[in-house]
Amino acid sequence: MKHCPRCGSKHLNYLPWLGEIYECRECGYRGALVIEDEDREAVEDEDMAEDGDGDGDGCM
Repeated sequence: MKHCPRCGSKHLNYLPWLGEIYECRECGYRGALVIEDEDREAVEDEDMAEDGDGDGDGCM
C-alpha cells in the first residue's frame, strides 16, 4: 500500500505522464517520494500479538 509522506493518506493519484509522480488527493502533495508498506492494520495486529499486553508499545 502506498501512502502520502506528508499526511499519511492512501488516496494517491499516479501521474505517469509527468514521470514517477504521485499526487495526494487529501493534502495536494505532488512528488516521486511515497511511503510504501504492508497493510497498516495487518502490521498493527502483528505488533499487538508480539507485544502481549495489547497496547502496541513493545513493553509488558
